[in-house]
Amino acid sequence: MVRVNPLATLSMPLLDEDMRRFEPLLAESIIIGDPFLDEVTTHLLAAGGKRLRPLLAIASATGGDREGTQDDLLGGVSLELMHLASLYHDDVMDEATMRRNVESVNSRFGNLVAIVAGDFLMARSAGIAADLGTPVASLLARTLALLTRGQVSEVRTAFDVNRSMDDYYEAIKGKTAALMASSCRVGALTSGASEERADALDAYGEAIGLVFQLRDDILDITAVDGQLGKPAGQDLAEGIYTYPVLVALAEPTIGPRLSEILGSPLDDDQREDARLLVAQSDGIAAAMSAALGHVDEAVAATEGFGSARLQQGFSDLARSLLVGLPEA
Repeated sequence: MVRVNPLATLSMPLLDEDMRRFEPLLAESIIIGDPFLDEVTTHLLAAGGKRLRPLLAIASATGGDREGTQDDLLGGVSLELMHLASLYHDDVMDEATMRRNVESVNSRFGNLVAIVAGDFLMARSAGIAADLGTPVASLLARTLALLTRGQVSEVRTAFDVNRSMDDYYEAIKGKTAALMASSCRVGALTSGASEERADALDAYGEAIGLVFQLRDDILDITAVDGQLGKPAGQDLAEGIYTYPVLVALAEPTIGPRLSEILGSPLDDDQREDARLLVAQSDGIAAAMSAALGHVDEAVAATEGFGSARLQQGFSDLARSLLVGLPEA
């Protein structure tokens, strides 16, 4: 599996320095001097991460043509904190034990602490957004509502072999794409970009959010254990039936066999049986085709940026998300 390096792909030298300035600012935003709470809230920060959302925010603000202002960087901080908060809450719901190749917060500190710490991160995100002004605060509030709606949609359709593609897209547009879109729009807001450029950035962010999620869904079926930091087919075991799974379920030959296995939590053997059935179906090719369509949407959106450097970097980033995946 080819790992995506968004910062290298964007190839914007000034953005490298912005991200070096961003990291201490991110840590400072949540450290309050309480040793226990600081340990919990910084647990995943130390584990790293791609920082894709702040990258999108800061690059959208600067276009790679200037250094980011303090407000540009803080816009990225607010988005990353919201993302981290959602990970804390997701891991409680999924009963996850690992995240970013380290012990998950809920596993190490307990569910109650993880939930409260996630709430704290969300509060800090909101506070920073408020300091950046009403438009940013309003955007983050709408984003949180969409994120929650997506999570509810996913929970509502868990273990449902009749889950529809509309259900699937409702969930991923909320859980993944909304935060990506808002990352790009925050950059437009902190830099005072035109409404036309802001709309183009928003459309780009939503499109690559969909690509990013489809990439994860494909890898959940095709990756070998150890590549994902979790067992392959884990979504199947947890009742999250993704694009390739829904395609497989609709096939006349594989569908009935897959339906007999799915519908309830799976043990390791059942998970592997289900994963192999999906891998044998047209589900991966169909998901790749859908992802390619969203890449095209993302690249088309870059035409409204008004910046050749940003257009090239964001187009390259969208295409890079499919590198190393099976061909459609």
